[in-house]
Amino acid sequence: LFRSSRQARACAAIRPLRFSLSAATDMRRLAHDWYEGEVPANVIFDGSNFIETSYSFLLFRSRLAAGLTMGHGAAVYANTMFDVGPDGRVGIGDYAMVNGARIVCDAALDIGAYCLISWNVLLFDNYRTPFDLPGRRAYIDAQLGDGAKAQALMQQPQPIRIGSNVWIGHDAVVMPGVQIGEGSVIGARSVVTASVPAYCIAAGNPARVIRSLEPS
Repeated sequence: LFRSSRQARACAAIRPLRFSLSAATDMRRLAHDWYEGEVPANVIFDGSNFIETSYSFLLFRSRLAAGLTMGHGAAVYANTMFDVGPDGRVGIGDYAMVNGARIVCDAALDIGAYCLISWNVLLFDNYRTPFDLPGRRAYIDAQLGDGAKAQALMQQPQPIRIGSNVWIGHDAVVMPGVQIGEGSVIGARSVVTASVPAYCIAAGNPARVIRSLEPS
């Protein structure tokens, strides 16, 4: 409760901070950015979004016209890294928050509206490195000298889809091909190897459903 009407008026006057592109919008430089970088031209966002730093796109290599699309009010905070391959596409829904996660995408990775993705979460749609020993050796050798060959030796990606209103706790890992249903919660440090239904809590390694939730 407010002790005075003056306090109430002062609190009501507070507005969320807004960050915008610098005057050189063609350079896609963030006015508040500590990093001397730019938001890639194929990242689709607007004034309703918050991107803390262009450093999050250091590993962003998508060649698609819309390699990353941010919904209205979506936010990406510090220590988030988009490791997106040439054919990768990432979608972040309205008002979703990605806070210090690593997103590895070579095909498609969709995060629904109002999702909360906590720090150190790993979402990856491709193991990239082959499982068999000869394949791994060839992949590593190619990484050292022939990027195109390394790309050809990678495993096939398996898209990830995260429904709306999902909360993924810190240090959790979501593996290729997983779908997480609307309204579910993934416990901290869980390893999600299989799809999770809507409106439940899943936790553990490997993650399993431990509780159902009532849709509201």
